[in-house]
Amino acid sequence: MSESVRVDAWVWGVRLAKTRSQATAHCRAGHVRINGSTAKASQPVRLGDEVRVRLNGFDKIYRVTGLPTRRGSATEAAKHFEDLTPPPLPRVERPADIVRDRGAGRPTKRERREIDRLRGRDERPGEFGTL
Repeated sequence: MSESVRVDAWVWGVRLAKTRSQATAHCRAGHVRINGSTAKASQPVRLGDEVRVRLNGFDKIYRVTGLPTRRGSATEAAKHFEDLTPPPLPRVERPADIVRDRGAGRPTKRERREIDRLRGRDERPGEFGTL
């Protein structure tokens, strides 16, 4: 077994890209990095290298633990890398916005008063009967 393999062949062999052409396109677009530097498709990958691949808008980090000679099953491919990707950050929930049907127009006087009460602006300046 050789001690290095092309990065596009490795990305394809460990099933990070469906086709070898897609793996090459990822390299050309700059979505593949080896040990921090952008990789060309023909750049060799060696055991212990850190490969970063940008897939679907997320960076995935892998350590090369094996060099595939052919594209095999997913379980076989998993033997050739160690996933170092940190877990995703927890999503922060936003409070719900006041939803209004599109085209419903301006709020009525009653709805506006309810909105004011919701937002804590329950002041009633100039009420009738105060002279």
